[in-house]
Amino acid sequence: MIYCGIDWAERTHDVALVDDTGQLVAKRHITDDAAGYKILLDLLAEYGDTEENPIPVAIETSRGLLVAVLRTGQRKVFAINPMAAARYRDRHSVSRKKSDPGDALVLANILRTDMHAHRPLPQDSDLAQAVAVLARAQQDATWNKQQTANQLRSLLREFYPAALDAFAKWTNGLCRPEARELLRTAPTPAKAARLTRTQIQAALKRAGRKRGIEAEAERLREAFRADWAHQPPLVEDALGKQMLALLVQLDAACTAADDLAKAVEEVFPQHPDADVILSFPGLGVQLGARVLAEIGDDRQRFADARGLKAYAGSSPITRASGKKSSITRRWVKNDRLNHAGYLWAFSAITASSGAKAHYRRRRDDHGDWHAAAQRNLFNRMIGQLYHCLQKRTLFDENTAFPTELAVAA
Repeated sequence: MIYCGIDWAERTHDVALVDDTGQLVAKRHITDDAAGYKILLDLLAEYGDTEENPIPVAIETSRGLLVAVLRTGQRKVFAINPMAAARYRDRHSVSRKKSDPGDALVLANILRTDMHAHRPLPQDSDLAQAVAVLARAQQDATWNKQQTANQLRSLLREFYPAALDAFAKWTNGLCRPEARELLRTAPTPAKAARLTRTQIQAALKRAGRKRGIEAEAERLREAFRADWAHQPPLVEDALGKQMLALLVQLDAACTAADDLAKAVEEVFPQHPDADVILSFPGLGVQLGARVLAEIGDDRQRFADARGLKAYAGSSPITRASGKKSSITRRWVKNDRLNHAGYLWAFSAITASSGAKAHYRRRRDDHGDWHAAAQRNLFNRMIGQLYHCLQKRTLFDENTAFPTELAVAA
């Protein structure tokens, strides 16, 4: 049997093929373009790669055009963690030497000796991969929006506390269109104090507000004209210009997050697993799409529910040595799925009486902290999700939390 290892880079890649004995049978240096990909596929075909019996490939990434080309057909592609590859490199050389062709050879030998210990990339459908791209992009845009809003809030605390006080009543605060429009209209507290009711009402209307405009304009006018400390005029104007620059970034981040959210709402319901995922309490379109993006739709990816729980980081891990033993949370996990699970459990507590009873039992009877109780609830519900996806059944409250519902009643 032949094994392939690829050390990838931005412009060129090194390829190594080894046989069962570890002997290097071929190596190539290819470019990152269509011509280089053709050379790679021809090289694999030369050494016995067929549609029925493809040569497995090890590479240190799970995305990109090169990986997409290699995943055509039934070929198994193994994404090896770079830290794991570095440990394997030390097995072959004690001098700590390193080269790109040598790394390709190390990756090929990883498959030759320990292919059973590594998982190939899941065979997700094209629709599931499209949902993953959009859901992850929307999640990144949301995080970027919040980061920019935090920077803007920190800047406003230095010279414009009246704006923070005026917008504190609104949900999402600085990310609301009304707040951004008012900051554009009056970038400094001195200009905000001179705004009239008519100007504030016009700004609210431009932002899309339909109701309670007059009362809100009066409240904002009083907040802007309250007694606040001020920076020197020149410094205040300079900080106002810096605030406008941050406001442009916040506008772009909010627009990107909203556009990607609409794209997710269009694509995610088309997936066959959407009905099962949305049947769970606490999972909406956006959060359900994030869950699907990380677990995929390859039913052979996880051997059982325990594997999925470990992948999500919800199940605890035991460390034992001699007479010492400790049970702690997992640190090595899928961070995106773990973050989605935290939001899922938080929403499920209010959306499901059984989930709320389970959470209260963990807090009251077992003495868990809030995060630990939520993680335990997420651990239980993601196991139920695995079962429902395998059996193609919808979530049932009485089946999921029979004891908790009886206690609650």
